[in-house]
Amino acid sequence: MSHIKRIYKDSKNALVLTGGGARAAYQVGVLSAIAKFSPRNRPIPFPIICGTSAGAINTTALACYASCFQLGVKKLEWVWKNLTTSRIYHSDPYRVSSHILKAMMASFQADYANKTPRSLLNNAPLRSLLNEVVDYKRIDNNIRKNFLSAVSVTTSSYTSGDSISFFQSESTIKPWFRAKRRGIPSLINSHHLLASAAIPLVFPSVKILNEHYGDGSVHQLSPLSPAIHLGGEKLFVIGVEQPREPLHPRENNPHPPTTATIAGHLLDGIFSDTLQSDLERMHRVNNTLSLIEPEQQQAHEGLKKIDSFVINPSHDFNAIAVEYYHQLPLTIRTLLRSMGIANDPESSIISYLLFDKHYCRHLIQLGYDDALAQEQRIREYLALN
Repeated sequence: MSHIKRIYKDSKNALVLTGGGARAAYQVGVLSAIAKFSPRNRPIPFPIICGTSAGAINTTALACYASCFQLGVKKLEWVWKNLTTSRIYHSDPYRVSSHILKAMMASFQADYANKTPRSLLNNAPLRSLLNEVVDYKRIDNNIRKNFLSAVSVTTSSYTSGDSISFFQSESTIKPWFRAKRRGIPSLINSHHLLASAAIPLVFPSVKILNEHYGDGSVHQLSPLSPAIHLGGEKLFVIGVEQPREPLHPRENNPHPPTTATIAGHLLDGIFSDTLQSDLERMHRVNNTLSLIEPEQQQAHEGLKKIDSFVINPSHDFNAIAVEYYHQLPLTIRTLLRSMGIANDPESSIISYLLFDKHYCRHLIQLGYDDALAQEQRIREYLALN
């Protein structure tokens, strides 16, 4: 068993999970398919795992069960398949209205008052859920027992404007400092996950030490950076770049985009556009390196070829969310409607907030099918044959 652990740990495979609120259920489906490909009772085939936003929660859950990949995926899948909105944020009329009223009253507080973060929704239930299902102590145990090399959770600092990757790893991995992004060693806990998954304006920011943090996708200009800094050379990326499947062709829509549509485009830009740009940049660097002699590459520390395997959804999350819109609690539907957000496939906001088991199960199945369709390529890339 120790020999198997060393083989898995010494590989340069790194898993990169992006953000996207409830859309992260798709990642679980892909991981479920990979678990099916993998030998039973083996460690995670990714000794380096990095996550952002909701992807950070999936990442940390996997890190807790790095010693048995299939078990970790099964536990993660069970949570997502039985999820309800009330486990993520308050959705009953009293607490929703109370939260909004408190936020309005807070605007009249004096500057010296002890203020709390403002947001549209209160995600206190998510903190309880994380403390209930995530055993953070297991991460250190898995690193010490060579099942795992490193795990990182990326957040955005509203204080400095930097992208901060909190990572837990072996002592040989050092912090990094680059323009607008840093890697800070830390013991991962619920504060980091809540900060990374704090969708702008929707969920409250989180204070860690002396800085206030929010969703990791906001300031993340280089989503692949943490995995590379932690030693990854073969990146397996589960993204959220999706085909557009509007129920009504856009060219036939004579109306200007609504506020909800524009807000949805902003969220899509935060969660997916930077990843595509970073992948394109990585491919350009790889092409440049192919023109340089191997001896010269070795002379320049930090220059190395990075391979990648990217899997994206084959169907539009927005169109899927339309089918399950009625699963949202009436209070939340009313609140969103008052802001101009309705059951419209042109706006992606619903697809981010629909933490419902029916919707999540659909996305899990989609991810599973998409990965199954590329089974042989995934087996070869991760050396699972």
